Amino acid sequence: MKMDYVPLREKSIILIGFMGVGKTTIGKSVAKKLFRDFIDTDQEIEDAFQMPPTKIFQTYGEKAFRQKEKEIITNLCNQRLKIISVGGGAFLQEEIRQVCLSKCIVIYLDLSWEFWKERANILIESRPVLQGKNSEDMKKLFDERSPIYEEHHSKVVTDHLDVEEVSDFLVDSLKTAWDIYEPNH
Repeated sequence: MKMDYVPLREKSIILIGFMGVGKTTIGKSVAKKLFRDFIDTDQEIEDAFQMPPTKIFQTYGEKAFRQKEKEIITNLCNQRLKIISVGGGAFLQEEIRQVCLSKCIVIYLDLSWEFWKERANILIESRPVLQGKNSEDMKKLFDERSPIYEEHHSKVVTDHLDVEEVSDFLVDSLKTAWDIYEPNH
């Protein structure tokens, strides 16, 4: 057995998807149900810079934000038993995608454009990449990013589901997979 082997049921769970899909809210619920720590990488970046993402983008630029994001996510992927929400743009970086996919269980929270645009107005202020964009620009960003989320281990379409329904589904699915692939003897 390899020294870096991590049993399936101990791997950290990574939640990906477009900004505003509910990764943090759903992640907190899943973490509570699985008795795991929840980590929001955007919050970790905010804590590292001691300022919100919009201010980080204005002060240091997107490149500095993305570099810190890569450091934090790479470190977290080497930890066990975590539920980790990664920022909507994190998977744009190939290195982040590869470390997440190789060390963790990556779950894509998929929300259609029709459902997402209903949330857009409440997201704009806190999301630097949305600021100054009209609906057409946001749709373009949504469409550009959608293909990067297609690299995952599992996907949940969240359009008609509330937080509890999604988190219950994820917990049940994970427990079923654990029992199938690594049954307790």
